Amino acid sequence: MKVKKLSLLFMLMVALMWFFVACGDADEETTTDNGEDSGETSDENVTYHYFIGGSGRDVHTNETVIGEIFEEQTGVNFQVEYLVGDLNERIGVMLAGGTYPDVVVGAGTEDMLVDAGAFIPLNDLLEEHGPNILEMYGEYLDRFTYPDGNIYYIPFGAEINEYQPMANIDQGAFWIQRGVLKEYDYPEVKTLDEYFDLITRYADENPEIDGMTTVPFTGIGHDTNFFRISNAPNHLAGYPNDGGIMIDMETHEASVYADSEHAKRYLEKLNELNAEGYLDQEMFVMNNDDYLAKLSSGRVLGFFDYGWAFGDARNALQEANDPDKEFMALPIVFDEDIKDQYIDPPAFVQNRGTGITVNAENPERIIQYWDNMVKEENQRLIMWGIEGEHYEVNDEGRYYRTEEQIELVRPQSFQEEFGMTTFSWDWPRINGTFSDGNSIEPRRQPEVATLEYREGDREYLDAYGIDTFSEIFSLPDDRPWYPAWSANIAPGSDADIFEENSDQLLKRHYPRIVLADPSSFEAEWDTFVEAYRSLNVDAYEEFFTRTVEERLNGNWQFGEE
Repeated sequence: MKVKKLSLLFMLMVALMWFFVACGDADEETTTDNGEDSGETSDENVTYHYFIGGSGRDVHTNETVIGEIFEEQTGVNFQVEYLVGDLNERIGVMLAGGTYPDVVVGAGTEDMLVDAGAFIPLNDLLEEHGPNILEMYGEYLDRFTYPDGNIYYIPFGAEINEYQPMANIDQGAFWIQRGVLKEYDYPEVKTLDEYFDLITRYADENPEIDGMTTVPFTGIGHDTNFFRISNAPNHLAGYPNDGGIMIDMETHEASVYADSEHAKRYLEKLNELNAEGYLDQEMFVMNNDDYLAKLSSGRVLGFFDYGWAFGDARNALQEANDPDKEFMALPIVFDEDIKDQYIDPPAFVQNRGTGITVNAENPERIIQYWDNMVKEENQRLIMWGIEGEHYEVNDEGRYYRTEEQIELVRPQSFQEEFGMTTFSWDWPRINGTFSDGNSIEPRRQPEVATLEYREGDREYLDAYGIDTFSEIFSLPDDRPWYPAWSANIAPGSDADIFEENSDQLLKRHYPRIVLADPSSFEAEWDTFVEAYRSLNVDAYEEFFTRTVEERLNGNWQFGEE
């Protein structure tokens, strides 16, 4: 996904605004170990503060089954704190006070934390205490080594052994309430016009669902979520998520699409929907909690989004046990002759990760913990659970789950208590396959995916003649540079300034364009294009064209513009 990196100027402004708050919170940002100095000796148990710049449930890792096992193995526990409120403000508090949690997952602010001196170099610690990390991340190490030769954080999801595609869609798609498909005898829906024709027809015939007003089409564009609206034209044109640019498959040249004919075509369609009363009036202003609640209500017919971004709503709909109210992902494109590319190619995002801050005492213990958790047996524990309880191994050595085990591990409550929710991301981890050929993630293991489907799921799979929901999507084309958006853009560079200004322009103008009277659409669009083209578009495109060329030549290192 494309998440905006914070500019140094903005961060300093936030820092000044929140300086006194930081001073007041300083005592809460220190390493603790049940009241004693953290990690006085390697034999004593210690608790570190682990801040994650995303949503989740605060927890001490040793309150989970997995975390308790890891504490027994290492003597380390983490107080995991997730973001509440605005990430920019929280990072600003840290920068203002110069006091940090022991570990920070920056969620796009990593460069700023490195520039501020918040993260310590990890090279020597990895050499001495992280042999498993170095082995698992071996071919990727250069990709997250900074120009000064240092590694400051560990990214997530190093691909090892074989790439395994998803059985279900967890990336971008146009989603539709499954009952809409059922109502019209499971039609094949490929183009944007077909998609909206189906939704608006159903909305006309069903203005209310369960006593609530039907929401034909929605989305979320609040704050850092705006990419979940602005990325849609790129996918409709047949491109994967390379960020704010498209990469030509033949010339490998990068071009922006925010003011392209693709974007105009999509926004014009939303403008028409709005004029006809089919567009959610809150899609540009509601926060993520309100958005998830709306999706969970069962009255939304369609939206564009990334599957990973609304997992809580998907879980809520599953637990409501009304399969027709759940959503099905569709590979919608503008025209019949466009090949969809919603499924990500093999990828490694090297500019997001978890770093140890200058406030962490005895940081070697954190590295030892991470090194222990990336061992195959512990990755199996995190992803699969305990053999004989949560999964089985057949005579051919393939992992699978019985129907009873699937029902056991399915509930969110189980995953939280066991620790799968806590450890499955935001920590050093691997993707692909184990050394025995089994998928690291159960959701990518065919033997599991097909058994996980309930009767309500199979009704739709059978209707479309597929075994898994991802089969209606095209397999990804080879893009060795992917994802381009993970390139390191130097703070204050032309590309960095363009991203900041572009982001603000899109947030300001796209809602105006979509919500305008249709007679004003062209004028609003032209005003946006003029403002957008006043930015240094050429420098931005040149930066990514150069990045792609360098990656094709094997150079993935961080570099200054």
